Amino acid sequence: MNPKVDEFLAKAEKWKAEFEKLRNIVLDCELTEDFKWMHPCYTYNKKNVVLIHGFKEYCALLFHKGALLKDEQGILIQQTENVQAARQIRFTNLQEIVEMEDILITYINEAIEVEKAGLKVAVQKNNAELTIPEELQNKFGDTPALKTAFEALTPGRQKAYARFFSEPKQSKTRVTRIEKYTAQILDGKGLNDCTCGLSQRMPNCDGSHKAIT
Repeated sequence: MNPKVDEFLAKAEKWKAEFEKLRNIVLDCELTEDFKWMHPCYTYNKKNVVLIHGFKEYCALLFHKGALLKDEQGILIQQTENVQAARQIRFTNLQEIVEMEDILITYINEAIEVEKAGLKVAVQKNNAELTIPEELQNKFGDTPALKTAFEALTPGRQKAYARFFSEPKQSKTRVTRIEKYTAQILDGKGLNDCTCGLSQRMPNCDGSHKAIT
């Protein structure tokens, strides 16, 4: 067990019991436990196989090459059409995980076999019109979870962020904007989604619906 995952679980305010159960299931499959992109990640020969993560409405197992799995149970979810390789199995409570334990083990073992075989997902360029600024591409490299979250956004939200981040002439300003909105993207929110939960906000809203400069 990785101590960083222990720390992550100790601090978890939501999905703690679900995370712990998923962790035990994955570890029974004899994968190596790591901590990447601020979440428990499990590897085979240093290759990412499955990640545990949670959102407001659900927690999930994220299979990095889920598109290559047979999915005989029909439970893998493609977050959006832009996500080509990864697939999720989602849960809303602990009992769902308990009841699916044998199935989850089967899927994890299949994912391991995919990695052993060296199989790769054939990625297609399906969003050529979207121009990602270099600073955001660099951030994706440093924080792959951000890339996953960004690709899970609707095309409209992706374009809004890309335009907003590309506007400043100075790279330093573009980096500042990206840093400011990283958490919002990781939460699955669009540029104009208020953190208080309303769909639209005032320009530069601070969450209290008061415009800030």
